Amino acid sequence: MTRNCVSGLRLMLFVAIMVMPMFPSFASQRVYALKAVKGVLDLRSAKFSETPISINGEWIFYWKLLKKTSGQGIYHEYENFPDLWSTILWKGKPISSQGFATYEIKILLPKDRDQLALKIPDMYSAYALYINGKLIARNGTPGTTRESTTPYWSTQVKPFLATDTLNLKLFISNFHHSKGGISKPIQIGLFNELQDSSNLDHAFDFLLTGCMLMGGLYFLGLYLLGRHDKSTLYFSLFCFFYSYRIVGAGDYSLHTIFPYIGWQLAIHLEYISLFMAVAMFALYTRYLYPKDTPAKIIFCMIGVCFAFALITVLSPPILFSQLMNPFVGLLTPYIFFAIYIYWVAYRNKRIGAKYALLSTIAIFVIFITLILAYYDIAYPHELLLFAGYLGFFFCQSLILSFRFAFTLKKAKVDAEVGLKVKSEFLSTMSHEIRTPLNAVIGMTHLMMKEDPRPDQKSHLDVLLFSAKNLLNIVNDILDFNTIEEGKMLFMSTPINISDVAQKIISVHKASAQELKIDIFAELDPALPKVILGDTTRIAQILGNLVQNAIKFTKSGWVKLKIDVVSKTEKDVILKISVEDTGIGIPLEKQRIIFERFTQIDSSASRVFGGTGLGLSISKRMLALQGSELMLESEEGKGSTFYFVQTFPIPDEPELTQPVPKDQPEEKPLQDLFVLIVEDNLMNVLVIKSFLKRWGAISEVAVNGQEALEKLDATRHQIVLMDLHMPVLDGYEATKQLRERGETLPIVAVTASLAQDTREKMFDIGISDIISKPIDPEKLLSVIIEQTKIKKTDGKDSHPSNNY
Repeated sequence: MTRNCVSGLRLMLFVAIMVMPMFPSFASQRVYALKAVKGVLDLRSAKFSETPISINGEWIFYWKLLKKTSGQGIYHEYENFPDLWSTILWKGKPISSQGFATYEIKILLPKDRDQLALKIPDMYSAYALYINGKLIARNGTPGTTRESTTPYWSTQVKPFLATDTLNLKLFISNFHHSKGGISKPIQIGLFNELQDSSNLDHAFDFLLTGCMLMGGLYFLGLYLLGRHDKSTLYFSLFCFFYSYRIVGAGDYSLHTIFPYIGWQLAIHLEYISLFMAVAMFALYTRYLYPKDTPAKIIFCMIGVCFAFALITVLSPPILFSQLMNPFVGLLTPYIFFAIYIYWVAYRNKRIGAKYALLSTIAIFVIFITLILAYYDIAYPHELLLFAGYLGFFFCQSLILSFRFAFTLKKAKVDAEVGLKVKSEFLSTMSHEIRTPLNAVIGMTHLMMKEDPRPDQKSHLDVLLFSAKNLLNIVNDILDFNTIEEGKMLFMSTPINISDVAQKIISVHKASAQELKIDIFAELDPALPKVILGDTTRIAQILGNLVQNAIKFTKSGWVKLKIDVVSKTEKDVILKISVEDTGIGIPLEKQRIIFERFTQIDSSASRVFGGTGLGLSISKRMLALQGSELMLESEEGKGSTFYFVQTFPIPDEPELTQPVPKDQPEEKPLQDLFVLIVEDNLMNVLVIKSFLKRWGAISEVAVNGQEALEKLDATRHQIVLMDLHMPVLDGYEATKQLRERGETLPIVAVTASLAQDTREKMFDIGISDIISKPIDPEKLLSVIIEQTKIKKTDGKDSHPSNNY
């Protein structure tokens, strides 16, 4: 509690230090001893080099008269200048804010003086200013009727040819605004100083407007291209609306660039921009901290703003300009309410609430100073006002930047969680699908070894084909997931590319013959004997392309072609293509054919089968290797899929020749004692059947804990370890076996093929991996390899560990 109070006091002190310089001072409305008395202002002793002088005091005043001549005997009164007509009494009675009047004053100047000028503010709502009978400035056209009066607002600096005595005559007319007269002083001073001050004020206005507009565009872009956060949208709209207020009110800097903007349009935009800016800021607050913002109160304020904006659109200025007083009365408590909302958000530790509180206090001070200036009570220094606006905008930008960064971070975390869940789901589903497939394929292999009748063999062939087809679909999905996660790795080993191509043709020759189409390879004689690459991935890509070509070819041929594009001593560039005389692909479908789960049309999946992943996987694998899968096709004539890839040529191109296998023994694993760690009874039956056929002796543990208890290194020579089991899984069981000093080979029998999973297996001491469904030849090969090495030199067969 104490810590929160100290933190709050510290924040309030910091805010006070930040905003105190922004408070307007009554001294900032310059107070001078020199004032006009009975229509005469004596400035003969004034020092214009120090500061401009306001022409305040008693001016001669004529009501309902535009006195163009200096005729004597016309009734007049002396009125304080500047003042709105609503505060003036004429012949003892209040006058209307609509009408016209003449002001006169005589100014006595020093003999020695530099070039002087007048800084003339806007007036309600048209004026003409004469010096010694010569017109030097005007805003609009002052007249005696509404029709003859043209209102206009701007702040002007006008130099004049000065004499020792200046006779100023000012005509003011108002028939269009709820206020009449003049509320700001006319200043006289050195032309250079007044002009520089005016230019600096305009520069501040334009710079701040540019910042607001750029900020608005930036946050609008974040909204459109991001997650469509409404708080970001409403703050961008606030920036757009309020940017007009900066140049379209006050000194009316916009009119220096566009002097022909109509007064009616300008004043409508001035009021609408104020009402809508407050409404947008209220909506921004509501969506920035929805849990801390009372919805009814904030929407009530928003409703008032929209209502005032609608009235402004539909009514003339003389009516809607009267809305300012009640709006200011509502705005002040609203700002206090906004500060309270941000204070609550700060206490609740919302994102960026500290900066929201600072910025709201800053904008509160800015609005208060503008309100004081509007009522001619005090005027803020332009530089401090500019700094206040920048501080507000900077803090608000920090809030939305933090919010945007937090949203991105949260989206990243959510995406990572989603990827992890997807990966775990696919791993689990892979295990669950591969486990029964293992039993189906394994038992099919066993039955085919028992000399089935021809009719039985044909049935077993269909069963084995279907099971392997399902396995290929599972593998495609897992491969695609591996590519999406960025975990696809490529090996670099010597390859006889000609041999790979011929094997691909041999593998698919039977399926091509069933469709009565020819399949062959056309190899460039200049092909190097050996290149470096990933045999498995190249074979997978070529297999996908050839299989795809066979599937969509009803008659004719399929050709696997490899050409040498260029060759050096160190590398060779090959163009590998698969051509067919199949159905072809329409031009409009050629772009989407490489997308995942996509085929030529929706009926293709029913006519030709498949998941639509083969081409997508092949294209992405090639892209990861710096190549691109291309397509040339004409509907009804066939297709050619091809890619160009660079392969290194090894310094020693000799391939390790495979050791000729001995004639298969009747019992290759005679008397080998194997511990099977597997919880699935069907998998146990398959593995035991294989081992028994090969002459091995087996013992079963149904989980990792039982394996720890049953393993006897004096009897068991190898462990076949499933990884997903109840009680204690294969990972932990292997880890504990290695920790207690067991060095016999442990072969993982798993359905998990992800690269990070494989690395994890080797890290804990797995000697080799057999994937499910089990290929009996692969299983036999691994067992022989592991046990032979163990019997001869006692070293581990896998270079990645010390077991």
